Amino acid sequence: MPRPLTARDAHPSGNRRTLIVTGAAALAAAMAPTGFGLAQSRQLQPTPGQTEGPFYPVALPADTDFDLLRNGKASYSRGQAAWVEGTVLDTAGRPVSGAMVEIWQCDQAGHYHHPGDGGRADPAFQGFGRVTVDSDGRYRFRTLRPAAYSGRTPHIHVKVRLERRELLTTQLYVADDAGNERDFLWRRLNAQDRAALTVPFVPGADGLRAHFPIIVQA
Repeated sequence: MPRPLTARDAHPSGNRRTLIVTGAAALAAAMAPTGFGLAQSRQLQPTPGQTEGPFYPVALPADTDFDLLRNGKASYSRGQAAWVEGTVLDTAGRPVSGAMVEIWQCDQAGHYHHPGDGGRADPAFQGFGRVTVDSDGRYRFRTLRPAAYSGRTPHIHVKVRLERRELLTTQLYVADDAGNERDFLWRRLNAQDRAALTVPFVPGADGLRAHFPIIVQA
């Protein structure tokens, strides 16, 4: 708190208005929080979790890289190619070093690589991928715009791990997809959680793009 001003602190002209304005400015500067303090106190909202679902791989495929449209030497050409990318940050906004992001989804015909789905998935579609984030927390996958299957709106399953800990399991939805309003899991989300998990797939030079930021409690 600044000391009270006296006539000795006044402008040489002795103008009383100058004295009052100067004192008010000094008081405001002393009481205002710094930008650093505001940044430190602001916490990011964690990405909402959702069920893993029944089709997480029983056995991981031989190929588990970022490109789900290539399985070994085979290429998958059905559906719409898409890049799904974003960052993994903690609630303080810091990159989660060493975090691993996994995604899995059905092929364009609605089939998963899973015995519970009859093993009918196209072998050219990798169906599962995992990447470790870079130093800025960024991840990126090449896959397809998710397709619908019986009873569900199009979605991609997402899991985040850090060493042996599972930090998040959730699902990513397509903005403005007609199936969302009929999907029992999407309908359970409140407006804030829907906004966090539902993202647009927008056209780009090399296919669709979806930006999906992830916030975890690490």
